[in-house]
Amino acid sequence: MSFLTIFFTNMMFRLQSPFEMMGKGAAGGFNTSKTSPSTAHILIGLGVVFAIVLIYNIAKGNFRTSKGKGKAGGGARHYSTFALHRATMNLGLDREQTKMLDYVLRSGGITEPARLLNNPELIDRNFKRAYRLIERTSVNNDELNERLLVLFATRNIIETNSGNETTTSTRQIPDNAPAVLSIDKANYPVKVISSKGDTLLVENPKTSTGVMIRLSKGSKATLTFFTKSSKGFMVETRIMGSMDSSKGPVMQLSHSGQIKKLSNRRFRRRDITIGTSFYFVYVDSNTKKMSVDKRQCTGTITDISIGGCSLKTRASVNHGQRLKVEFTQADGSTIAMLGEVVRLSRSGANPVLHIKFLKIPRKSLNAINALVYEYANE
Repeated sequence: MSFLTIFFTNMMFRLQSPFEMMGKGAAGGFNTSKTSPSTAHILIGLGVVFAIVLIYNIAKGNFRTSKGKGKAGGGARHYSTFALHRATMNLGLDREQTKMLDYVLRSGGITEPARLLNNPELIDRNFKRAYRLIERTSVNNDELNERLLVLFATRNIIETNSGNETTTSTRQIPDNAPAVLSIDKANYPVKVISSKGDTLLVENPKTSTGVMIRLSKGSKATLTFFTKSSKGFMVETRIMGSMDSSKGPVMQLSHSGQIKKLSNRRFRRRDITIGTSFYFVYVDSNTKKMSVDKRQCTGTITDISIGGCSLKTRASVNHGQRLKVEFTQADGSTIAMLGEVVRLSRSGANPVLHIKFLKIPRKSLNAINALVYEYANE
């Protein structure tokens, strides 16, 4: 029996005598006299109490629809709108993104929004399921791309603004984490090989001619690394030597517990190897119109996000150069982006272009997001 049923049964029992007195005359007939002021006050009080209890139960999410009831009258409890807004009030979601999160939660049978938002594995699993559901239920490509656009925007905002992921020691860095090793103002993209031993092992960086860098023990270096959810950290370290490993030459760095957390990356980035083509783009200084050079250059994308990518190539490219970058997916579709080179670094003999995307078609944007979050079939 529900709280409301018990409450009103009790109240009606207590009010039975006043109602009988009001409803009957001395001879057992109905009394046509006006209701007494005290009785009117009781009725008004009942109405106020009913409204308070009703609002309380709605806020707590205690009401259940008849569709959700099982044989025993129970059924799955669902969260209230208040619970959703309370869990997302500091995330910065707009109205459409909040509706999309509501869709993800309801379609997955999630009853506690806060529980999902505090669990990265639950977030990934439920957003991936919603991605597949949207693919199946969208009536055309326009609707599909529009819904996926909102889905991934919601996913990106949640990842950027939720969670309390921290790393307090270099011994906590996961293997294969992407990193940048800075030595004498030069930046080298590397991977963390292992953080389990007495020293931190990273790929041994090379000069532009492909020669491995050799530094004396004790030389200062800075390591910037990123977790899977794109949280960035920086640590000051020292070179402890070089050695060979099963994964090739590695540089040994000293461990440290003095780690500085960096501002979050705006978008998740994924390490990946994708063969790509790119073309030089020029802007007419008078008309501001862009033209694409027909000469094709080739390279390899080594990491990507919807904000940009790193592209390894043998071609000579200058800082600030605009490029049209494109690659072909497994299904044969072409993904194309307009970008600008914002930084150059070295990885072996070939330069690495760090490209900021300036313009991405909606379909390509969704495809890159699906690739980054590993929702796409590769």
